[in-house]
Amino acid sequence: MTHPRQFLLTLLAMLWLAACSSLPSASGPPLAGGRESLQAFLLSGRFSLRFEGRSYVGHLDWRHDGDGDELLLSSPFGQSVAEIVSDASGARLIGSDGSSRTAATADELLQSVLACPLPLSKLLGWLQGGDPNATAITLDALGRPLHLRHEDWRIDYEYDSADPRALPGRLFVERESGFSLRLRIDAWQALPTPESAP
Repeated sequence: MTHPRQFLLTLLAMLWLAACSSLPSASGPPLAGGRESLQAFLLSGRFSLRFEGRSYVGHLDWRHDGDGDELLLSSPFGQSVAEIVSDASGARLIGSDGSSRTAATADELLQSVLACPLPLSKLLGWLQGGDPNATAITLDALGRPLHLRHEDWRIDYEYDSADPRALPGRLFVERESGFSLRLRIDAWQALPTPESAP
């Protein structure tokens, strides 16, 4: 039986290239409605993840709708590596070989399988720039989140548009323990919510 941590490390090893200092730039229009419209969305982007002396790069497709999240991790060349599906009933990680692991939440799943402190439950709030537990937040000249601190986490933002409602094009997440995530968001798409349905 494969050790849980080894299971996901094997999956992530398929993404391993080298330490990535930056990701290519791509521009796109701000999502209509700005940060307030993030109740349900599709996000497509590229990531660089660094921890414990290892670096991984890949592609991320994220669908968020209410209590449900679907995250598809792919190699830089588009090959599916793993999928994480979570809702109020729990979370499940499915590998490209069909094997799976489960946990009560996506956060617990990543922590138990990878010992990786990536808080997906907080990532939505960070993308919105509205973490109620933030100890400090700095806004840019347009009133958008620029720097945010939460406990030992530091989140920095960059934008591709001068629109005050623009969503971030880049998110940089670091922790004092050495964890680092760079997320380059290529596209946002709002999904209809029950309140917006005709």
